[in-house]
Amino acid sequence: MSRLKLAIICMCFSAAGGVSAEDEALPADIDSVSLSRLPAVERDALDAEGQRVYDLVAGRDRTTPLLGPGGISLYSPGVAEPMHHLNTYLRQRGVLGPALTEVAILVAAWEFEQAYEWAAHEPAARRFGVPDAVIDAIKYDRAVAGLPAQESTVIRFGREIFREHELSSETWAEAVGHFGRQGTLELAAVMGDYVMAGVMLHAVDQRIPPDREDTLPRR
Repeated sequence: MSRLKLAIICMCFSAAGGVSAEDEALPADIDSVSLSRLPAVERDALDAEGQRVYDLVAGRDRTTPLLGPGGISLYSPGVAEPMHHLNTYLRQRGVLGPALTEVAILVAAWEFEQAYEWAAHEPAARRFGVPDAVIDAIKYDRAVAGLPAQESTVIRFGREIFREHELSSETWAEAVGHFGRQGTLELAAVMGDYVMAGVMLHAVDQRIPPDREDTLPRR
């Protein structure tokens, strides 16, 4: 996509009252279309291999600029492709299933203070039926007493890993009891996947698009 088309998209957002109000406050190094330090990758500017990976990550929609982790990763197609395959497997075919995967993503996003990821996955968690009590326990750092057993285990698993940098034998055994060894490893992989994306998002200072609500409490 040409820079002209990207500029037109940005103008459309401005006309709708989206980017324009926020744009005035953006730091000088933030691109007004990508809302990060990296302008959106233009497919036509990539070589054949880069275009192949672009099409893989973009799917059928190859006209809208790719934002967030997918768009950022395309600056290195060799990074973008394995990230895409890992994320697709974990979300679509992993042992945990979509609801518990979203719980794990929210834990990682909260612990890593990644507002962009939280803004995308709090609504996703609700779409997959994650109870409000579970979301709020993560969101407001509440005790997990009274929550469903599997969700409670996921939350405590993440809190131990991120805060203590180790996992107790008891929590490991509990996770294996719920999810099996493969599922427990994939639980750790989901959290690691979203922390990896979160590092990239923090590095490029990715801002939240105007069509999403920033609901992550600041600590």
